[in-house]
Amino acid sequence: MTKPAATSVRPKRRTFAKWAGELGWRHLVAIAVLVFGLVPILYVVSAAFNPKGTLSTTGLLPTSFGLDSFERLFTDDNIPFGRWFLNSLVIAVPAAFISIFISSLAAYAFSRFRFRGRRPMLLFLLLIQMFPAFLAVVALYLIFGTIGDYYPVAGLNSKLGLMLVYMGGALGVSTWLMKGFFDTIPKELDEAATIDGASHAQIFFGMILPLAAPIIAISGILAFVGTMNDFILASLFLTDRPEMTLAVGLKTLTADNSPASYFGVFAAGTLITSVVTVTVFMSLQRYIVSGLTGGAVKG
Repeated sequence: MTKPAATSVRPKRRTFAKWAGELGWRHLVAIAVLVFGLVPILYVVSAAFNPKGTLSTTGLLPTSFGLDSFERLFTDDNIPFGRWFLNSLVIAVPAAFISIFISSLAAYAFSRFRFRGRRPMLLFLLLIQMFPAFLAVVALYLIFGTIGDYYPVAGLNSKLGLMLVYMGGALGVSTWLMKGFFDTIPKELDEAATIDGASHAQIFFGMILPLAAPIIAISGILAFVGTMNDFILASLFLTDRPEMTLAVGLKTLTADNSPASYFGVFAAGTLITSVVTVTVFMSLQRYIVSGLTGGAVKG
């Protein structure tokens, strides 16, 4: 008895309505998000390379090309851009480094030790982060105004005072991220090192920190970028023009002068500033995904 020949079944062709309902709307959302994010960037780039450097002559797509705004940014005596840039680095780099160091110490203690008040302290750190920093502006102004009467180097209108404020907020989200990452590191490694005679400091610096490089990198990025982009606290503490950071200094270009005439210079300054942030992200991008996912495994 012969078997009937197998008939080939053609897959049903997906209709446009079905495709739009399943996948099409996702493409539309992605395109809308890209347009929403890229339009401001294109406008800033167009303004930065606009030879006239004015608001009225700037469009979304540049009609001419020139480096006049960049030249004016570095040659105009009224714009100490280099000094502002250096001030930002002098404040952001040490503040980020010390903040990450303090956060890592606290995260190691919360992850490896069990002591009374541990859980309430963790919840308190999480609760504090729910309140924005500008709510403490008045208190910080009064505190550092009083400190400046006795120690002017750490009071208002000083870079050291602003660094102390940034370092004061070290125990926050970074501590939670680092603790979650430290929890994923087997405690058996600590026990083996303890049996070999290693102290807690030797375990932390010689074993835990090298293994926690991804979360340290992402925490350092968050701290550095947050400090570089801060405007509220920096504008409160630094009022002398040569002592300002990039965010505050660039804002004065449009506040103290004609916003329309200085718009190209302002865009050029923001473009150069963004290069620093993008460079930091690109150099540490291989740690970003592993650091965020590893720090969110355990709470």
